[in-house]
Amino acid sequence: MRILCTNDDGIHAPGLQTLEAIARALSDDVWVVAPETDQSGVSHSLSLNDPLRLREISDRHFAVKGTPTDCVIMGIRQLMREHKPDLVLSGVNRGQNVAEDVSYSGTVAGAIEGTLLGVPSIALSQAYGAGNRNSLKWHCAEEHGPKVVRRILEAGIEKGVLVNVNFPDAEPEEVEGVAIVNQGQRTQELLRLDKREDGRGNPYYWIAFERRPFTPSNGTDLWAIANRRIAVTPLRIDMTDEPTLTRYAQAFE
Repeated sequence: MRILCTNDDGIHAPGLQTLEAIARALSDDVWVVAPETDQSGVSHSLSLNDPLRLREISDRHFAVKGTPTDCVIMGIRQLMREHKPDLVLSGVNRGQNVAEDVSYSGTVAGAIEGTLLGVPSIALSQAYGAGNRNSLKWHCAEEHGPKVVRRILEAGIEKGVLVNVNFPDAEPEEVEGVAIVNQGQRTQELLRLDKREDGRGNPYYWIAFERRPFTPSNGTDLWAIANRRIAVTPLRIDMTDEPTLTRYAQAFE
């Protein structure tokens, strides 16, 4: 099995090393194509106004001056064009990608692009708790990742579907199992702008999120992570809402 690994945290991110360890537990034919710099939050963006610069780091390890989407295209359409990968793994992201994070995530976008190019794709993320951004439990993803990916592949990934996997902020032995769950939803009231001033008194802003008590709905990715479960959520490329499609068709008759 040939595996293409990418991420959105950049070529030197510790989560990418974790992802490669997961991939090598599954295959010896592993390629890494990742962004030159941190591309968190770029979603499914393409570099259309700038050229893509490719730098070989070592054998089958490449950095691209571009987005995760660019990296997957570069890997499949250029570096591996004679023998495309059998699987795309994107991550392991620093922090969970659940609920509306999916819309912003470059990690999920890497899996989206792999799916669009006809390759089964899985996004993987490692959650962390408040104040633990620099001490993530990467070994949780590394220990459980190969088993979860194998099980997903055995069950099969349908055409037009990608799989989003999130590992909880827990020691490997503390994980309470795997939960197959829906994409959750937070309240966007948590989203805010943090206004500041530079040294000359000019305002600038950071996008930020308030931290306040929040009870996730049962059966969602948010609930799974909060309950020390590995969240597995299949996502569709086709975002058409069928009930509304039917209702609008009737309205426009």
